[in-house]
Amino acid sequence: MIHVDKLSLSFGGRPLFENVDIKFTPGNCYGLIGANGAGKSTFLRCLSGQIDTYTGQVGIAKGLRLSVLEQDHFAYNEVSALETVIMGHARLHEVMKEKEALYAKPDFSEEDGILAGELEAEFGELNGWNAEAEAAQLLSSLGIPEAEHGALMKDLDDSQKVRVLLARAVFGEPDILLLDEPTNHLDVDSILWLEEFLYGFKSTVIVVSHDRHFLDRICTHIADVDFQKVSLFTGNYTFWYQTSQMALRQKQNANKRKVDKIKELQAFIQRFSANASKSRQASSRKALLDKITLEDIKPSSRKYPYIVFETERRLGKDVLHIEGLSKTIDGQVLFKDLMMSIPKGEKVALTGSELATTTFLQILAGEVEPDEGSVRWGHSVNLGYLPKEYAEFFETDLNLVQWMQQFSENQEENFVRSFLGRMLFKGDETTTKSASVLSGGEKVRCMLARMMLQDPNVLLLDGPTNHLDLESIQALNDAIEKFEGTVVLSSHDVQFADSLVTRVIEFAGEKVYDLNMGYEAYLEDEERKARVAAAERR
Repeated sequence: MIHVDKLSLSFGGRPLFENVDIKFTPGNCYGLIGANGAGKSTFLRCLSGQIDTYTGQVGIAKGLRLSVLEQDHFAYNEVSALETVIMGHARLHEVMKEKEALYAKPDFSEEDGILAGELEAEFGELNGWNAEAEAAQLLSSLGIPEAEHGALMKDLDDSQKVRVLLARAVFGEPDILLLDEPTNHLDVDSILWLEEFLYGFKSTVIVVSHDRHFLDRICTHIADVDFQKVSLFTGNYTFWYQTSQMALRQKQNANKRKVDKIKELQAFIQRFSANASKSRQASSRKALLDKITLEDIKPSSRKYPYIVFETERRLGKDVLHIEGLSKTIDGQVLFKDLMMSIPKGEKVALTGSELATTTFLQILAGEVEPDEGSVRWGHSVNLGYLPKEYAEFFETDLNLVQWMQQFSENQEENFVRSFLGRMLFKGDETTTKSASVLSGGEKVRCMLARMMLQDPNVLLLDGPTNHLDLESIQALNDAIEKFEGTVVLSSHDVQFADSLVTRVIEFAGEKVYDLNMGYEAYLEDEERKARVAAAERR
């Protein structure tokens, strides 16, 4: 068990938490949610002991082992991937090193023999004999091939480092597991593996994630960070979201009834207080009025952007035709002789090789030339494109209004401000804040505002939910559901993709699989699973 008593913490005079009381019990998985800046990651660091400047207490039951998903990708540069994983169980790794040092001594004494016996006993109790095999299995399950297990961390790419650090966190079945955005940089199959792993995990898990499908799959409880408190709710994210929206509506309706009642009583008092025959009744009504108080409905600190893709230009039936499309990069065939059509109103998910899906979208957007073949768009098509990499758009000292004006025919400040306002940029921020200092989520919201200015009737979206918080993801999801044009997207967010698409195109080297099915059905497809398993064996 981990318990928090009267925890309070301020940064720069701004209270982040005030008298937080909460308990996390064994066998449960808690999704820690809240608006950006609410303090989710800070709260995890308080629980792990990485921050100790708070008042109050954080207590962990004696003898329990706590493990944290490391965020520093360079901390283990000179360590192999396999040893990095084993280091996740600090005491086991310490025993292993002590044994190695002891047996390497040239003058092994009787006392050393006694100590070695004690270490061997503890090593066995800690399941040390299976440690390397279990660590290797974790790495393989997360898509790190066996040939890379002995590689130094500094020689792995960023995506591989994330997977190794995740394996390190879950290695050895810790009693308490703290995970901050564990699905970042993972492919869909690694996310599904982690879902299954945590679903069967018997210890306490506290996780921060913006992946709704992931939270729904693993969470038994939701811990909501709002108004400097952490409130606990039973159920997964969707259950919390639906019930919280229902409760808010009920409160608002009850408040409206009170307002109506007050108006009725005020009108009665005004009409009849001067009438002698009814003055007693008016007085009693006034007494009743004095007792009615409006319940203070404190709106959530969460803010949802207003995303709407309006299509002034009507989309014709002829949208996209692809003939003989081929592309190879650095000797790797991404696709070959690709033939397909995408009609009006269809929403398609691209999956498989990330390099292939991104390159395919770049070709559709006209940013990359194919080696062979052609892409023909219909005459009525007006493209809106959200690339995966957009850093170059923000290499500027322009403020947000000036940044938006670059993409708008209407240069009036109030006009472009209205689009920024929809994306939660308010007041002086739009003229004093430089586009170059925006966070990842703010940049995506700016890119979406740019797309909204274009009035597109076809959307190309590469990783659209990357860096967005849950509220922005929900708003974008709703906007695309209502969008009547054609959509081609690539995303690792299962719920986002599954709620939108009815067709999946999988890129698997020279072979491309064009499947008329929903995204979740595609993930469960036995033939797809067989292809993934075969690829892992190669």
